[in-house]
Amino acid sequence: MSKNTLGLLGLLLLITTLFFGWRFWQARQELTAAKEELAQQNLNTGVLTFTSAFIDKILKAQGEVDFETRLQLENQVRDLKHPAILAQWQKFTGSNTEAEAQAEVKNLLELLIKSIKN
Repeated sequence: MSKNTLGLLGLLLLITTLFFGWRFWQARQELTAAKEELAQQNLNTGVLTFTSAFIDKILKAQGEVDFETRLQLENQVRDLKHPAILAQWQKFTGSNTEAEAQAEVKNLLELLIKSIKN
């Protein structure tokens, strides 16, 4: 093989390597974005599930809420792995008066709605 042929082959190999390297980088960026979107969708689903259960089992409750229900909701909040929602839940469950509990429920519901992103 002549020097020109080897040079042309080397240039072609370099261009091909750069092209596939660039495509690999793009694919990694897309994968990272997809993972972030999936994580947000999972959080949104969890928040909606918890919010629905909270409304059904706490806000619509006739009388006092039993231990099993509180435990179930506590586990759902912890499964969200969202520190602000957990902290607000703990403020609600740690309320000493009915007025304080009502204020913390409003704050909790506001935070739940704000945590849902499109």
